[in-house]
Amino acid sequence: MNLNHVWNIARKDFSGISQEKTILFAILLQLFIALFSSFLMVGLTAMYNPESLDDYGRVYYRVGYCGEDSPVLIRLNTDKTIIPFSMDLSTAVAALKERKLAAVLYVPKGHPDEQEPFSVTMYTLKNDIQAALIEMKLKEILLAEEKELRQARISRLSEIPVSAAFPPGASKTGFYEFIYGVLIPLLLFMPAFISAALIIDLITEEYEQQTLDTIRSTPVTMKELIAGKLLVTLLLVPAQAGMWLILLLLNGVFISHMVEILILVTAGSAVLILMGAIIALHYADRTKAQFIFSMVAVIIMLGIVSVPYNPLHIVAQLASGTILLYHGMIFLVILCVIILLTSLVIRMTDARETVS
Repeated sequence: MNLNHVWNIARKDFSGISQEKTILFAILLQLFIALFSSFLMVGLTAMYNPESLDDYGRVYYRVGYCGEDSPVLIRLNTDKTIIPFSMDLSTAVAALKERKLAAVLYVPKGHPDEQEPFSVTMYTLKNDIQAALIEMKLKEILLAEEKELRQARISRLSEIPVSAAFPPGASKTGFYEFIYGVLIPLLLFMPAFISAALIIDLITEEYEQQTLDTIRSTPVTMKELIAGKLLVTLLLVPAQAGMWLILLLLNGVFISHMVEILILVTAGSAVLILMGAIIALHYADRTKAQFIFSMVAVIIMLGIVSVPYNPLHIVAQLASGTILLYHGMIFLVILCVIILLTSLVIRMTDARETVS
């Protein structure tokens, strides 16, 4: 295989990528996400955790408290955004209906050592946006009370519960989970799907535009043609992923093990790119190949996320500063898959060249 031929094919295809508007729009979308990751982090986190906005603004909620004095009332008083009012239940519910209160909590008299369950009743307005916000805030308070009750009644357990905790320094407002569990894996693996879709277009357009005969009248072989297209799509992945990591760093997001992340993302992307090349060589039609690849990609992604130690999980761990022994084992598995798919691409390329 002539490497100069491969490089010339890669340069030709790279110059033609500027005409692929869909690919450019996808890259620009990722660029927007990476540039404004801090803004998106605040907005998207607030969608599932409104309490995260406490650091950016101050809204006060009036809550009616009914019942006996308990640790719940103490926690309500310590929350800076909640103003509790002790009153009887009927008065509190009437005030809630008039929207003078955001919620009402009824806490009956109880003792941690009692055998009966400890029940707390919360009243809010139905189909109200403020009700959703106050529910999230009161949930934290009630969960803290539940934790104390569980600790007081731990002697009743017949099995030892499994402990779970976030790494040291994890944010309590959901930012940690969003950044390392969603934002970074999303940005880093999007180039893989873009490049896989791009390799399908690059291969199928040679068949649709009937340029294969022209190319093969030159010294370039079919293997060199496919290798050049694979090279340009593969090089796009670390280039984009590295750019996203740099932009995230400029946004104040701490990212560790950048080299290991780029290697893993490139290897994982190579799997998708080779799969796209195999499908494109088999169907030689852009519409069919893109449809089949989309279906296969969805199935693969569902299978990957269902496995505990998947590349998305590993990227999150590496970015947050954790590196474990099985990370290398997963990389070796991916490498074996790459070798297998590469041999299949070579066989299909030889078959196509023989038929032609």
